[in-house]
Amino acid sequence: MDYKKAGVDIEAGYKAVELMKKHVQGTMRSEVLNGLGGFSGAFSLAPFMAMKKPTLLSGTDGVGTKLKLAFLMDRHDTVGIDCVAMCVNDVACAGGEPLFFLDYIACGKNVPEKIAAIVSGVAEGCKQAGAALIGGETAEMPGFYPEDEYDLAGFTVGIAEEEEMITGSNLKAGDVLVGIASSGIHSNGYSLVRRVFPMERAALNRYHESLGGTLGEVLLTPTKIYVKALSALKAGGVTVKGCSHITGGGFYENIPRMLKDGVHAFVKKDSYEVPAVFRMLAKDGGIEEQMMYNTYNMGIGMMIAVDAKRADEAVRLLKAAGETAYIVGEIKDGEKGVTLC
Repeated sequence: MDYKKAGVDIEAGYKAVELMKKHVQGTMRSEVLNGLGGFSGAFSLAPFMAMKKPTLLSGTDGVGTKLKLAFLMDRHDTVGIDCVAMCVNDVACAGGEPLFFLDYIACGKNVPEKIAAIVSGVAEGCKQAGAALIGGETAEMPGFYPEDEYDLAGFTVGIAEEEEMITGSNLKAGDVLVGIASSGIHSNGYSLVRRVFPMERAALNRYHESLGGTLGEVLLTPTKIYVKALSALKAGGVTVKGCSHITGGGFYENIPRMLKDGVHAFVKKDSYEVPAVFRMLAKDGGIEEQMMYNTYNMGIGMMIAVDAKRADEAVRLLKAAGETAYIVGEIKDGEKGVTLC
C-alpha cells in the first residue's frame, strides 16, 4: 500500500504545478519577492510607504454551485476568473487596489491538465485586476469529493489610502446612482438557476437567439472585474462616494451596504435594459420580480454614487474604460434602504 493506491497522486501534483507556472508568471508584479513553489508568498510593501495611512483590505470568496455547470460542460478555464472577481471586486468597491491573490482548489482526483486550466482562469482574472498570483494550494481529497469534481476558492489583499476609502460617509440627498453593467449572472444564485434550467448537455448546448449564444455559454460567462473601471474614475478626478458590488442578495441586500444612516437609494428599473438571461430565468422559473432583484444583479454588477454634477462625466469615463454604464437613480433623505421604482 502507498499514497497513490490510497488515491493521492503526488506525481500528478508536481505535473500540475509545472503546467500552471506559465499562467502564474504572467501575473507577476515588481513587488513579488519569490517565485511559485515556496511555503509562502512574499510581497514587498516598500513602494507604498509614502502613503499617509496605508490601509490593507482583504476579501475571500468562492465560485459556488456555478462549478456544477463547469463539470457538466467540461469547461474549466473560466471559473477561475469568477473566483478572482468575487474577491477583488469587494476590495475595489471599498476603494482598494488589489495587490495579490491566492487560490485553493480541492478535488477528488488531480488531473494536471484540468488543474492547469482552472489556474489559467485564475491567472487571467489576476491580470484583469492587476493582482499578482503569489501562491495557492491544490488538495487531492479522494473519498471526500467525486473524482470529476472540485471546489475553488480564493483570497486577496489590497491597499488603499485611508482617507480615500469608499465608505459612504459623505453621501447626501441629490447624489446620483450610476450602474455599471454586469456580464450576466456572475457567480450568485446558481442553485436556483440549476432548478429552473435543465442541467443536461443537450439543453445547455442549445443556441438561443434571444441570448445570442448557447444557454451553457451564457451561464458560464465569467464575472466582470471592475478594478480598472473604478481606477479610471479615480484617475479622472471623479470621487466615488458610495459603492456596492451586487452579489448574492441582489439589489435589496447589497445597495443598503453602501449607504450611511439617514439616506435612501431610489433605483429606476426602466433606466437600463435587463439582460435576456434574467428575463428567461424569471419566465421559465415563474420567479417573482421582487425575488429576482433580491437574488441577482439584474444586469448591474457594480453600483456607485457620485455627486450629481459629476454623473455624466462618470458615465463618460466608464465608457472610455470599456464599460457600459447608466444613470439609474438617486440618493434622497430617508431611512437607510433601497426602493426600486
